[in-house]
Amino acid sequence: MESLERFRQTQRLIEEFTEQTLALLPGDLARLLYVASLRDPSSGRYGHASLAARYGDEAVQQALAFCHEQLFLRILEMPLEQLERELRRSLVSRVGDVWEIAESWQTPEPFCAVIPDGMPDYLRELFTSNLRVLLRALTSERTTSPPTA
Repeated sequence: MESLERFRQTQRLIEEFTEQTLALLPGDLARLLYVASLRDPSSGRYGHASLAARYGDEAVQQALAFCHEQLFLRILEMPLEQLERELRRSLVSRVGDVWEIAESWQTPEPFCAVIPDGMPDYLRELFTSNLRVLLRALTSERTTSPPTA
């Protein structure tokens, strides 16, 4: 019975996090970037103090890892045209020069940090190659027109 209760608790946590936090973000790429930002790169553990206070640290780790993986897989299933729109929207919403951000993301590809732990190499490569191509296309437009959301 204890495992069933843990499952229900994790399910409630995922629902709360999805409805009250992720739903407020504009698109799956923004959601992926947010969830990845909650993960400590050195330990791989997620940090979310208010959720941990209500549900416990282990439940938060499981739930956020699940959300991270699901968002990552949704991005991989997304048509490139839609991913390009979400990338533009995400870059425009950040503070700073859009072109500089797009260029800085290309080398040494900081977007690799948003890939969940344990993803197979072929999925990592697909994700990075898709973003690399879209970022190059975006930066090549720099001389012709400003980016749009």
